[in-house]
Amino acid sequence: MFDFLEGYDLLGAFWTTVQLTVYSAVGALIWGTALAAMRVSPVPLMRGFGTAYVNVVRNIPLTVVIVFASLGLFQTLGVTLGGKTFETINFRLAVLGLIVYTAAFVCEALRSGINTVPVGQVEAARAIGLSFPQVLRLVVLPQAFRSVVGPLANVLIALTKNTTVAASIGVTEAALLMRQMIENEAQLLLISAIFAAGFIFLTLPTGLILGRVSKKVAVKR
Repeated sequence: MFDFLEGYDLLGAFWTTVQLTVYSAVGALIWGTALAAMRVSPVPLMRGFGTAYVNVVRNIPLTVVIVFASLGLFQTLGVTLGGKTFETINFRLAVLGLIVYTAAFVCEALRSGINTVPVGQVEAARAIGLSFPQVLRLVVLPQAFRSVVGPLANVLIALTKNTTVAASIGVTEAALLMRQMIENEAQLLLISAIFAAGFIFLTLPTGLILGRVSKKVAVKR
């Protein structure tokens, strides 16, 4: 029944999906945190940049971002991000595109967490002489992260599914392999079920684990 799977690197394709997810998640968390800090910054220029970035990027289709990374950055401007082969370059550009796109959603999730921190705590921190970066690092962000584990889990699950867009620039992840298998094999329903099960295997444990973590670390107010 599954003989047609021979000759296809199914595990390798899903491993590429996992790598895209992990690298993009780390980058999006870092950049999204920086954007959230800008959104609540007392500096008007930084607030304006953060607001404009989020509003613009969230309203651009991810496919456009990924294709621009390949056609605009690589083929037009020659940006390779240190990659030596076509596959490596496109993989890194796909990660960059996913970071740029996902960071906007991480930023908004974190900003909602920042808004839950009592104003009195921030005022007390400023009263004892802490600077804005110190208030963020020591008082606000630790509480904000604890209150948005659930929303960030949803962003991570969405990111895992969004990695399929990388197939549009030839990254050999699960979606590209599925398309190739459907074109080559007369097993549409079975192939679709296999890949659907693969993505469920990746996303369902993530949601369950981070959901439990969210309940354990939630700030009691």
